[in-house]
Amino acid sequence: MANYESYKKSLAKFGTINLSNLIKEHFPSNGHKKLSCIITNPFLTWVADVAINHGIPCAMFWIQPCSLYAIYYRFYNKLNSFPTLTDPDMSVELPGLPLLHTEDLPSYVLPSILFGSLPKMFSEMFQNMKRYKWVLGNSFFGLEKDAIESMADLCPIKCIGPLVPPSLLGEDEDHDRGVEMWKAEDTCIEWLNKEAPSSVIYVSFGSVVVLSAKQMECIAKALKNSNSPFIWVVKQPDLPEPDGFLEETKDQGVIVSWSPQTKVLAHPAIACFITHCGWNSVLETISAGVPVIAYPKWSDQPTNAKLIVDVFRIGLRLRANQDGIVSNEEVERCIREIMDGPKCVELKSNARELRIAAREAVAGGGSSDKNILLFVDEIIESCVQLKHAM
Repeated sequence: MANYESYKKSLAKFGTINLSNLIKEHFPSNGHKKLSCIITNPFLTWVADVAINHGIPCAMFWIQPCSLYAIYYRFYNKLNSFPTLTDPDMSVELPGLPLLHTEDLPSYVLPSILFGSLPKMFSEMFQNMKRYKWVLGNSFFGLEKDAIESMADLCPIKCIGPLVPPSLLGEDEDHDRGVEMWKAEDTCIEWLNKEAPSSVIYVSFGSVVVLSAKQMECIAKALKNSNSPFIWVVKQPDLPEPDGFLEETKDQGVIVSWSPQTKVLAHPAIACFITHCGWNSVLETISAGVPVIAYPKWSDQPTNAKLIVDVFRIGLRLRANQDGIVSNEEVERCIREIMDGPKCVELKSNARELRIAAREAVAGGGSSDKNILLFVDEIIESCVQLKHAM
C-alpha cells in the first residue's frame, strides 16, 4: 500500500507537468489547433486541474454503476445519512435506489474505511464536480433509470454504455478491441462447443480477488457436487486440490489460468456466471444475457451484487457464514436455484430482456447513442463559442 500511495503522488506530480507540456507543445495558445475536450476517469483527478489551467472543457468518464455515482455524491456532499462509528449497522435510504444495508454499501463509505488515498480522492472530487462540464457513465438508461433520474437536478450523468466488446452486442467479433492482462486459453471454447446449451457454470473472480484456501476448497466441492460441467478461472498458485478434485472432475470441467471471457459468456453452452461482480464483468454478463451468482468482496462489488439481485433481478447472492466463508452447501444451493429452481425461469427471462435492452441502447436512436451524439454536439458548440470569444 505504501508503494501505491507513492505511485499515486508521483503520477499526479509528473503527470500534471507532462500533460501540460504536451498541450503546450501540440496545441499552443497562439496556434490554429485547439483541444476541444479532455476526457478523464475518476482516478486521475489532477487531469481536470490541467484542463482548467489551459481553458479546456473536461469530461469525467465514470467507470462504475450510476448507482455508485449517486451514492458517492450524496455521501461526500453530506446530503444523506450513512453508517457511522457509533451506528455502523444503519440502513441507508436514497432516492432511486433500494434500501441499502451495510453489506450492500461500497467499501469507501463505511466508517471503518474512511481514511487512505482513495476515500480522500473521492471526497475532493465529489465536492468539486463543477470542474467537469460533463459526466459520462458506462451504463445505460434502461438499466439504471431510477438512479440516473435521481441525479438529474444534482449533478447529471449521461450514460453512453454498455462499453463492452462489440461481439457481445451482436456485431462481428473482428470489431472487438482490448488488452488482455494475461494470455487467454482458447482451448476452453473448443471444450464448450461439445457441451449442451445452458449447461455450463462459468466461474471467475477477476484479476485482483484472492480467496483463502478454505474458500477455494468449498467452491471446488460445490462444483464437483453440482454434477454440472464448469469452467473455472484459477491462477496456478491458487489451484485447489482437495480430496483429488482435479482427478475426479477431469471429465466434468475445465480449469484455466485466464479465459477469453467475452467469448465464454457469449457461448450458448453457458448457463450462469459465478463472479466477484466487478462492473466490467457485470456489464459483459448483462450484454450476453447470462444469469449471475454474485460473490462480492470489496469496493463497488457489494452494491453491484445488490443491483444484480434486487434491481436488475438477474441473479442470486452467496452468503458467508459466521466465519466469513461461503460454504459449499451455500454455493450448491445457488447453483441448483439458478439452474433449475423456482426462480430459474424468471432470472433467465430477465437476463434475456436486459441483453436486448443493452443492444437497443447503443443502436442508432438508442438512449446511449443519443447521449454520445449530444456530447459531440455540445463539444462542437463549445468550440464555436470559444472561437467567437477570441
